[in-house]
Amino acid sequence: MRILILGGTGEARELAASLVARGADVTSSLAGRVRDPRLPAGSVRVGGFGGADGLAAYLRAEGITRVIDATHPFAAGITANAAAACAAAGVPLLVLRRPAWEPGPSWETAPSWETVPDIRAAARAVSRWPGEAVFLTTGRRDLAVFAPDDRHQFLVRTVDPPDGAVPPRMTLILDRGPYTVASESALIRDHRIGLLVTKNSGGPMTAAKLTAARDLGVRVLMVARPPLPPGVASVETVAAALGWLDAG
Repeated sequence: MRILILGGTGEARELAASLVARGADVTSSLAGRVRDPRLPAGSVRVGGFGGADGLAAYLRAEGITRVIDATHPFAAGITANAAAACAAAGVPLLVLRRPAWEPGPSWETAPSWETVPDIRAAARAVSRWPGEAVFLTTGRRDLAVFAPDDRHQFLVRTVDPPDGAVPPRMTLILDRGPYTVASESALIRDHRIGLLVTKNSGGPMTAAKLTAARDLGVRVLMVARPPLPPGVASVETVAAALGWLDAG
C-alpha cells in the first residue's frame, strides 16, 4: 500500500506520524500556500499537481494505492480535484475532516451565533452590522471581499501577510494558533470587538476565540463549510482514517 496524504492540518500531521511509526509507505503533499509550514513526519512534497489531471497522472506514476484528503475543511478546490483524480485513476479516496463547531446549549443565553453560506454572504452581513469593531479570522485569501467596507474597523489575524486588497481600516496581527481563552479575551477587550467573523474550521486549535466571544458578549458570524463532492467517503478522526486503511 502506497499512501498519499493531502495535508496541511494538524490531523494530517497526526495521521502521517502514526503511519510512519507503523512503517507505512506514505507521502504528505502540502499546497505551499504557507511560507513556513509545520512539516509532517515522512516524505513530503510541496506544491500543486496541476489540477485533477496532474494529480491523476501523479497517482499512476507513483503507484499510489490510497489517498486521504486531510486538507483544511475550506480547501474545496483541492478536494474536488482529489475526487476527480482518484475516480480517473481508480484509487480509493477518503476525506478526513474534523467535526464542525456547533453553538451548543451554552449559547442559549449568550449573544447570537449566525451561520452564513459563504464568505461573500459574510461580507454582506458585516456591511449591515451597526457596530464598528470586527475581528476577522477568515484568512488572508478572503480579505478582498471585505475591502470595499470603509465603515468598520477590522482586526485581522493571519499566518502570512495578505497580498491582495484589504479593508482600508485594518489592524493586522500575524500569528498562528493554538490560542488560549485568556489571550483571546484580552485581544477582544483591547480592540473593543463586537463581532467575530470566522470560518467553521472546527477543532481545538482556534476554538478559544468562540469561548471568549461567548463570555464577553460578542456576536459570532460563522461561515459554513463547503459541501464535499457527491459520493466521497469521509471520517472525522485520525483513528477512523487508520481504520479505513486497515480495512482496505
